[in-house]
Amino acid sequence: MEHVGRILKYELHNLVRSKWLIGIAAVLFIVTEALFRFGSDPARAVASLMNIVLIVIPLVSVVIGTVSFYNAREFNELLMAQPVSRTSIFLGKLAGFSAALCGAYLVGVGVPFLFHAAGLREYVGKVGTLLMVGCAFIVIFSAAAFYVATRFEDRIRGLGAALTMWFLLSVVWDGVILLYVHMFRDYPYETGLLALVFINPIDLGRIVVLLQLDISALMGYTGAVFRNVFGAGGILLAAGAMLVYAAVPVVAGLRLFRSRDF
Repeated sequence: MEHVGRILKYELHNLVRSKWLIGIAAVLFIVTEALFRFGSDPARAVASLMNIVLIVIPLVSVVIGTVSFYNAREFNELLMAQPVSRTSIFLGKLAGFSAALCGAYLVGVGVPFLFHAAGLREYVGKVGTLLMVGCAFIVIFSAAAFYVATRFEDRIRGLGAALTMWFLLSVVWDGVILLYVHMFRDYPYETGLLALVFINPIDLGRIVVLLQLDISALMGYTGAVFRNVFGAGGILLAAGAMLVYAAVPVVAGLRLFRSRDF
């Protein structure tokens, strides 16, 4: 654990000075400030932020996470030549990267909310849920990016696999849901639909935020079925599922990293 902490500190110190991290925080800050300042309804502003979180945060996590891991390959090999375990290297780098990106996200989205907090007190819980879901996405997709970068030695193939994963989960998934509902419209499809919800962390995060906002129009098929079956208590179940989503790529990536011949 001592080595994990040292590598984490190094990663944070290295990433905090990077231009891309500052740029992400600045863009999120500008967009969030504009939504709160010029939006007539705070609930709509939070809903608009949700769309940004669902699409942009996973994309940024997988792309930058994959590229960052590939760029640090020589440094990783140098660390492996030292009396440092591969477990410490992988976990330290993943924790440092995720913490840095979460910090940029919290600053970009959270600081504008603090500026307008006086008039948005009733939305504290909703924005807090949005921030937690965004951080969960960062951990999940950063771990997935590290796994992909470890799995594929070629950078182009690794980045392509990471982008394909994001595209399927964020863009194609709605079409899969509509196709499933259309094919089984004459049968009870609620159980299968709930299974599909728990396959996709992005859809699950969207439902968690919408349950807090209570916007029925944006629930969709999966959100409506999830709310009818689990009610408000489904948020805890969804939170547990997202912990599993974060743990699976971490464990898989760690096992692959420890066994790979660099």
